[in-house]
Formats: sequence, structure tokens, C-alpha cells
Amino acid sequence: MNNTHNLHDKRLADAWATLQAHADQGLPLDPDPSRIAFADPEFLLRRETRGIRMQLELMKPDIEQRAHGIENTVVVFGSARFRSEEDAAAMIAQAELSGDTAASERWRRLARNSHYYEKARAFGKLVAQYSNDREPQDKLFICTGGGPGIMQATNRGAHEGGGLSVGLAIALPMEEEANPYVTPALSFKFHYFAIRKMHFMMRAKALVAFPGGFGTLDELFEVITLVQTKKSKPVPIVLFGSDYWKRLIDFDFLVDEGVISPGDVKLFEYVDAPEDAWSAIKRFYKL
Repeated sequence: MNNTHNLHDKRLADAWATLQAHADQGLPLDPDPSRIAFADPEFLLRRETRGIRMQLELMKPDIEQRAHGIENTVVVFGSARFRSEEDAAAMIAQAELSGDTAASERWRRLARNSHYYEKARAFGKLVAQYSNDREPQDKLFICTGGGPGIMQATNRGAHEGGGLSVGLAIALPMEEEANPYVTPALSFKFHYFAIRKMHFMMRAKALVAFPGGFGTLDELFEVITLVQTKKSKPVPIVLFGSDYWKRLIDFDFLVDEGVISPGDVKLFEYVDAPEDAWSAIKRFYKL
């Protein structure tokens, strides 16, 4: 028996009719106790229904990914600010043309890291090409935060490699639209960081962290901590760009101070080429 409701079913359509009418006319939606609960934003956005909202954010991407055969992912993090070499050059030229010295300097600084965009793009393509002719249970899919920069580059590479890829975006004040290379049916947006983090890990078979800022560090240490504390199964954790990561974080200092164990630095490895990142994953799983 199929229990999936058709949204055109009159019982459901009627529940949405008032909402659509208000939206079309730009009218505010007044509280209405008689409105069906699941079609009542005033009710769903109450503090008391937060648990329901979190549950829905957990369920929707899970159901859609299962429907598309997404069971195993390679999660890629990295700066949203890096651009392709062409885009970076264009932004520098635009800033110089406008006489904005500060913007020009900023884009020149970011342009130094454009090579990471190209390497992330190449890595995404490698993963997609590997999976194209594999059985469903053996396929690996790129999963990113869905935004610009390194995320766009990796989704772009997967797209160019002929594969599906996932984007888990987050609603932020300075939010941008999901990058155009995420598979449309697998482009999700979250309100709750915690639920988004769960989705990154639920299907992750590897993590590749490119250079980035607070967001990248947040996700990286989340994964390392989960593996270190055995709350998650071991997965290959790859730090792409050895010079960047070794300058940014002195892990040996943490060992010397006794705040992490010597074996903890073996939870991850450094690489500098897309092929090496992919080889680390293949080696871990004996692909």
C-alpha cells in the first residue's frame, strides 16, 4: 500500500490554498486556530515546535538522498572565498578599474589560492569518474556545503565527471544561492547547524579539508573529535595543502603539551595533489 500523499489531493491542496493566496497577494498571515497544523507557519515556527522542525530537517535530505541512491559520500570542506583563476583575475581587474585599492589587494591575496580551486575541481572529477561504472553500493558521491569557492569547485568537478553531487547549504545572513553545479534534486538548505553536521557524517566515507577559515576548521575538528572519541567509525581524513595546514596548526605542540595523544596525529594525513587525496581514500578502503 502506498501511503505517499499526492500534493494535488484535495485534502492537502485545501490546506495550502490559504497560504498560497496570502503569498500571491503579499498579505500577512494571521494566526488561525482552525488552520491544519502542518500547513500553519505560525504554529510550526513556535518555540515549542522546534523539535519537529529539527526532525523535518533530518528527514527531508535523508529521504531524498536515499531515493537517488546516495549512500556513501566523500565530504569536502574549504574556503567559500577562493575563486577560479579566471574569476579571480576578473575581480582584480574590476577592482583596479574602479580605483578600489583595498578591494584590489584583497582579491590579489585571495588569487594566490586560486590553485586550490582548480585542485578541488580535479579531485571532484576523479571521484565522479571512479563511481560512474560501479555498482550502486560501491559508488562514492561528492558532498559539500553547497556554496561558492572550494565547494563550488568540487561540485563542478563532479558535474564535469558525469556524477551526481550533494550540497548541504546553511541559511545565513550573508547567504548565497547554492552553486550551480550541485545536482538540483540534491541541493538542500538547513537552518540548524547541528542537523547539517549530522548529514555530513551520516554517509561520509572520507573527509577532504582544503584550506579555509572558521567554518572549515569547525567541520574539520568536529570530524576529528568524533573519530578520536570513537563516536564515529574511522574514515580517511585528508588535509589538502600541507604548507597551509602545518603553518596554521601545530599538532606536534598539542602532543608535547599532552592535550592529545601521539597516535591522534595519525588520524589524518597531508596531501598536495588531487591524485594523492584520492589515493589516500583508495588505500584506506583497498579500492
